[in-house]
Amino acid sequence: MIRVVLVDDQELVRTGLAMVVDSQDDMRVVGQAGDGAQALDLMATVAADVVLMDVRMPRMDGVEATRRLLERDRDGARVVVLTTFDLDEHAFAALKVGASGFLLKDAPAEEVLSAIRAVHAGDSVLAPSTTRRLLAHVARDLPGPRTGPDPLERLTDREREVLVEVATGASNAEIARRMYLSEATVKTHVGRLLAKLGLRDRVQAVVLAYESGLVRPGS
Repeated sequence: MIRVVLVDDQELVRTGLAMVVDSQDDMRVVGQAGDGAQALDLMATVAADVVLMDVRMPRMDGVEATRRLLERDRDGARVVVLTTFDLDEHAFAALKVGASGFLLKDAPAEEVLSAIRAVHAGDSVLAPSTTRRLLAHVARDLPGPRTGPDPLERLTDREREVLVEVATGASNAEIARRMYLSEATVKTHVGRLLAKLGLRDRVQAVVLAYESGLVRPGS
């Protein structure tokens, strides 16, 4: 059973999401909060696997709530941020602090359910096209190539190649086809590079790949 917490300042949105989630046999809503501060209080008392977090809320927004939540329990619930606009700097900020992906609030019910299951399984929720558009939109805020120590120096050449593919939003199956590897081998490479870089998931790997200058928007 996937335990889900809903965080949104609009009760109507929470009610709709709760109906969608609770209609499934493999998941249920275990708590709701109206802002980030309430979410932190709730998560201190409720065990959850996935949090659907609105990114723009009064008192404490979803970015700050996500940062504090994941700092408090790095291996706890995974966060998917909800946003009205797919080109949203706030959504990108949430990804940088550890969110496992983002969804548009008008996403179809099946997409929401698929995202919850994917994140619970350890995957990220970012389509390749959305990844490229989002990062291109916020490119002005990304640093240029670093002049100091290479944060990726611990990676092998093959792991760097895999990271470049991950940064495009490619799935393990797509990477396997492009690099003539088995999916199991790709999964092993992804797991190793995440461990070496101290990253939580593929989303953080995408962000680091851009921030480190390994890939750039539009490249």
